[in-house]
Parts: sequence; structure tokens; C-alpha cells
Amino acid sequence: MKNKGLCIWLCAVVAILYFPFSTRAVEPLTLEDSLAIALKNSLIINIAKEGAKSAQAKKREAMTGFLPKFKTSYGYTRFNEEPGFYFPGITGTISIPASYMITGTINNHNWIIEASQPLFAGGGILATYQASKTGEDIALVEETAKSLDVVLDVKVAYYNILRAQRLRETARQSVEMLNAHRDVAYNLFMVGLIPKNDLLQSEVQLANGKQTLVKTQNAVELAKSSLNTLLKRNLFSPLEVVDILDYKPVNQSYEECLENARQHRPELRITELKARQAGYVVRQTQSEFFPAVSLVADYARFGETMSLAGTEYKKRENWQVMAVASWNFWEWGKTKFRVDAVRALENQAIDQAKELNDQIALEIKSAYLLLQESESQIAVSQKVIEQAQENFRISEARYKERVARSTEVLDAQALLTKAKSEYANALADYNISYARLQRAMGVNDR
Repeated sequence: MKNKGLCIWLCAVVAILYFPFSTRAVEPLTLEDSLAIALKNSLIINIAKEGAKSAQAKKREAMTGFLPKFKTSYGYTRFNEEPGFYFPGITGTISIPASYMITGTINNHNWIIEASQPLFAGGGILATYQASKTGEDIALVEETAKSLDVVLDVKVAYYNILRAQRLRETARQSVEMLNAHRDVAYNLFMVGLIPKNDLLQSEVQLANGKQTLVKTQNAVELAKSSLNTLLKRNLFSPLEVVDILDYKPVNQSYEECLENARQHRPELRITELKARQAGYVVRQTQSEFFPAVSLVADYARFGETMSLAGTEYKKRENWQVMAVASWNFWEWGKTKFRVDAVRALENQAIDQAKELNDQIALEIKSAYLLLQESESQIAVSQKVIEQAQENFRISEARYKERVARSTEVLDAQALLTKAKSEYANALADYNISYARLQRAMGVNDR
């Protein structure tokens, strides 16, 4: 007995040490809290943000095309002998004998600083900047689109938890009713008022009901794990949510929803910006038809040593300013073919924008019809529950009076459970359909 008591005491201590939070109440999360956590921790959104940073850096890179460029170089050259030339000499009144004349030194150090400012590039620099600026706008809108995707995923996971909990509660109530019916059947059988077959039927249905309850409990845990995944929490972290599964009618017509999508849907904005960006790329490529003009200034220092102090043959420094024009006027149609290629991409982007308009109209229509279908199912399910409850009450009373068989009560109970389950599914489907409609419109009404 002492060993047994000691063992129980040790088990209690271990349970307290290793499971300190098992008895703590978990603060339920609201939908708003869940959305805030998901938006903060989402890797998908973080990837989109990094894409926006990259696009911003590319825009700043393109901006430098308008500014002057500076570069410097340092060189050292050593000849095998002092450079010079042979002077044949002059004969006549003034006679100069032939000789080898030295014009430089063996060691030559040269340092150059160059500044260049583009003056005209056929509009290519401006088009490059505009394309990069549009790329930044696209990245920012894509970040918004990813945020809407995360919001939808969280809403669906949240409502699926509420659906699973409602179904679990329905299954629990079903087990209670089946258990009560089994007890009644057992008492009636013990006094010989019903055959054993009726008792066996009630016990079989009770066993099936308990199995259904286990499945619904597992569904709740799986739904919570899905939300934990979206919140970037441990898969097995305890989680409770606030039950907001309710019916709130939507007072928007299909035309209003479609107009909202045209104004707010980020994908539409993205395709418009991509078409515009393609136009800038066309202008950028067309700039190669024109010459490029730049202003170039050089400053150079020269010397026989690293001090760049000059030599007796050459001054130590000089500078120059040049206007430079360059033009590739013949490349066998290379630039034309590039223009044709990017113009085809521009036409492709324009057609994709038009096609997306049709796809979104269909998406809005589908989401709107599913919302109406779920709304209709809610009204029907409410009425069916009332009828099923009355049917079950009557069947149970008839059974207790021994004017009805057990199968009648079991069928009535099954109809009631089905009605409650369909009502829970209809509520969840309605809220999820509304969330999908909001995503299709490009809005986030929390």
C-alpha cells in the first residue's frame, strides 16, 4: 500500500512538472486576432514584401541613369627600352646630325578620372525608369493580393473550426439521446414489454453514435491544427476560438459586387500595370534606333613614379571635355526584331487584362450563387430542425407508451441529428461563401 501511494504521488508530481499548462484555461481567439497574427507571421506575405523591396531597389537603380557617372583608373606601363625615334639629320645651311631621339621614359604611371553625363538616349533612360517604377507598383499590389489570400485562408480555417465544433456538439447530443433511448429500451426489455431485437437496435445505434462523436472530435482537432499552421504556431498548441457562426444577410446585388471587384480587385490592377510596363519596355527598346549623346570630361595625371609628378617629356596633368555621339545604325534588323518581340508581349499583357475581367465576372457570379444557395439552405434547415424535434418528441412518447417500435424513435433521432448537422454546415458554408465573395471583390471586411 505504501509503494502504491508513493507511485501515485510521483505520478502527480511528474504530471505537474511536465504538463504545467494542461489545466490552464486558453484565452479564445477572435477572428480579428487570428487575422492579425496570421498577417504578421505569414511567410507568403513576407515573400511579397521582399519582392516589393527588390522592385524598389530596381527603381532606384534605374533612377541613376539620369545622373552623371564617375570612374577612375590607374595604370602602369614598362617598356623594354626608352621610347623614341631615329632622326636622320639635316644638311644645308644649318646642319643637324642624325641621332636617336628619346621621347619618353621606361616606367610610366597614369591615373585618370572620368565623368560622363548622358544628354540624349532616345528616351531609353526615361522608359527604363518608368518600367521599373511600374514594377514597384506591381510588387506592392501583389503584396495586397497575398494579404487577401491569407485573410481568406484564415477565415475558412476559422469557420471550419466552428463548423466542426457544432457538428461535435450535435454528435454529443445524439449520443445522449441514443443513450437515454437505450436505457428506456433496456428497462422495457427487462420487464418483458419489448423483444430483445429492439434493445439490440438501440445498442447498435448508440455504438455508431459514439463512433461518429470520435470522428467529429478528430475533425475539431484537425481544423484547429489547420488554423495553427496559418498562424505559424505549433501544430499541437491549444486553441480556442470565439463562436461567431451566425447568419447575417448580405444586401448587395451581383452588379454591385462586380463593380466592387472592378474597383478593388488587385489582380485587375496588376494586369493593367503589367500592360503599361510592357509599353514602357517597347519605348525603351525603340530608343536604340536613335544615337546616344553624352558629355565626357577627363582629368589625367602622369609620371615616371607613383608620385605622378610628370617627366621631362610629358606634363604631369591634363584635362579635356568632349561631346560624344554613338550610333549603331546597322545591325541587320536586330533592334527591329527586339521591338517586335516586346510589342508582342505588350499585346499579350493587354489581352490578359481583358481575359481576367471575364474570369473575375464568372468568379463573382459563382461566389454570389453559392452564397444565395447557402442562405436558402439555412432557412430550410431551421424549419427542418423544428419539424424533426417535434417528430422525435412524438416518436419517443409513442415508444414509451409502447405504441411505436424502437426503429421509429431511432429514425426520428437520426433525422433530427441530420437536420442539426445540415444547419451547422449551412451556416459555415454561408460564412465561407461570403468570405470567398469578399476575396473575389478584392475587399477585406473583417
